[in-house]
Amino acid sequence: MKLSGLKVLDLSAFLPGPHMTMMMADHGADVIMIEPANGMGEPTREIGQKTDDGISVWFRNIARGKRSLKLNLKDEEGRALFYALAKEADVVIEAFRPGVVKRLGVDYETLKEMNEKLVYCSISAFGQDSSLALKPAHDLTIQGMAGIVDFNRGLEDGKPAMPNMPVADTTASLMAFSGILMALYRMQQTGKGDYVDIAMFDACIAWTPNVLGPTWGENKEPVAKDMRSFGGSAMYNLYETSDGEFVILGGSEVKFAANLLEAMGRSDLLPYAKVEPGPEQAPLRDFFKARFSEKTLKEWQDFLADVDCCWSWVRSLTEAMNDPFTQEREMVFTDADGYKHIGPAIKFKNEPPRLSASIPSYGEHSEEIAREAGIPEKSVTDLKQRGVI
Repeated sequence: MKLSGLKVLDLSAFLPGPHMTMMMADHGADVIMIEPANGMGEPTREIGQKTDDGISVWFRNIARGKRSLKLNLKDEEGRALFYALAKEADVVIEAFRPGVVKRLGVDYETLKEMNEKLVYCSISAFGQDSSLALKPAHDLTIQGMAGIVDFNRGLEDGKPAMPNMPVADTTASLMAFSGILMALYRMQQTGKGDYVDIAMFDACIAWTPNVLGPTWGENKEPVAKDMRSFGGSAMYNLYETSDGEFVILGGSEVKFAANLLEAMGRSDLLPYAKVEPGPEQAPLRDFFKARFSEKTLKEWQDFLADVDCCWSWVRSLTEAMNDPFTQEREMVFTDADGYKHIGPAIKFKNEPPRLSASIPSYGEHSEEIAREAGIPEKSVTDLKQRGVI
C-alpha cells in the first residue's frame, strides 16, 4: 500500500484531522490516536447514534484501522513516552487551539530537535499566528466568516440557512492531507521535514473560484439566487414534480439545454439558456417549473432516460447509501460483524487500500505502544496504574 511503513501520531479530534488520518490508515499507515487521559478520549466516541455494539457511527468512520494510546501529556513521564514515539514518527497532527501544544511541550519546535525528518501539521480555525488565532470556532463559525453561509439563502425569502455539509472541516482535511504528502515528498529529497499550518478559514477561501465572479469581476456583492450555482441558471436547478419529489438539472451547457428543450418540444426557448444566469433566464426557469410540475418523478425519470443532459433527482442519504451504484463504487462496505463503513474514495489500480474494520477501544493499545517505544515493563505497569496511559 502507498503509505506502508509510515508512522503517524494523531493528536486531533472530531472530524478534519481524524478523517484525514483514517484515509492514511486505509492506505497502510500506522496511525496512533493519542487520546487524552480524561476518561472519555476522542469526543466522537459518544457523539450521535450508536450501533448495537455501543460504537458511534461517527467514531466508526474516523477511527477504523487505527491504534489507541491513552496518554496524559501533562505528566512528565507521559510526555517522555510521546517524545520516544515522536523520535520515530513520520507525521504528527494536532488540532488544539493555537498555543496549547507549546504549553504541553509537544510543539513542532520541540519535536524537530528530536527528529528533523518530522512532518508536523496543525489544523486550526484561523491559523497559528493570525489576529484571530485564539478566537473559538467550529465549522459553522468559520463558514460564516469566509462568506460561505451567505450563499445558503432561500430563493424566496432571501435569508441564509444552515449549511448541510461541514465545508470548513472537509476542505481543511483535504488541504492538510495534500500538505502533508507534499512535505513527505520533499523530506525524501532533503532529509528534512516541515511544519504545515492549515487554517480552516483559508481552506474555505481557497475553494471559492467558481463564485467570485461578481465580487472581483463586477465589484459588487453576489446575489445568491441569481448566480449560476445557486438558482440563477435554469439548467442548474431543482424542480418540483407533481408528487412532491424534485428533479435536478445539473448542467448548464447550451448543448444540454438544446437536447432537453428539443425533447420537450420547446426549442424556441433555447436563447434563454445562452444568456447569463439571473433574471434574464427567468422565462426558461418558469417554463421548467411549470412543466416538471405536470408529471410524477417516475414519469420524468422515464422521459429523461434517453435525453443527453445532466439530470438526477433529490433522494435521501439512506437511498444513496443503499443504491447499487454506491456498492459498485465500493463506497459502502460491511465488515465481518455486519456493521457498515464508508469506503475509501481514493482508489489505486496497483496498490488498492486494504481496509481494516477494527475499531480501537479507548486506550486499547497503550501498553503495546509503550513497549514498542522502549519503555521498560516496570515503567509501563507504573504508567498504567497511575492512569498516565
